[in-house]
Amino acid sequence: MTTGAPPTRTPRRSRARTFVPLALAVWLVLEIWLLTVVADAAGGFTVFLLLVAGALLGATVVKRAGRRAFANLTGTFQRAEEAVRRGEAPDRAAAEDRNGFLMLGGLLLMLPGLISDALGLLLLVPPVRAAVGRWAERAVERRMGAAAPGSLQDAFQQARIHRPDGKVVPGEVIREDAPQGPARPGEPRPPLLP
Repeated sequence: MTTGAPPTRTPRRSRARTFVPLALAVWLVLEIWLLTVVADAAGGFTVFLLLVAGALLGATVVKRAGRRAFANLTGTFQRAEEAVRRGEAPDRAAAEDRNGFLMLGGLLLMLPGLISDALGLLLLVPPVRAAVGRWAERAVERRMGAAAPGSLQDAFQQARIHRPDGKVVPGEVIREDAPQGPARPGEPRPPLLP
């Protein structure tokens, strides 16, 4: 006998949840295979020295990039505060520094393996880092544009609303058709609806 209720659908697993573990497994197998090939050709001690040198270089890069990122962040906040005091819109030039990718390069150098070391060294090259940063920005913008209403995309979209003169208009959305609070004291609040 049917109840008229629609059949329950199991949620689809995202592509990232499917392919990321598989990609990590393939990457680890390739790293181990390459280490054994290089160890056979050049010797185990040479591979050990390469791994230690990569870890030391990576730690140095992460330390320097972290300091520079912190200095840029505090400078950006100071410039934004000064711009707000003058009544201007803060500039976005600090986004071009891409210290995050520099730190990622250092972390890849710190990981044991030759493939991760090669990728880390590539991220230390400024034109490569800039190209990867532009690609990442486009990917994020594409994802944000394709996001469903009521998702995190709306919050970012609302945060970017500006008046024609460039001033940011602070605001809050109030829905009059949604219940505003608990019906009775002690009762939990209803969830926020999109």
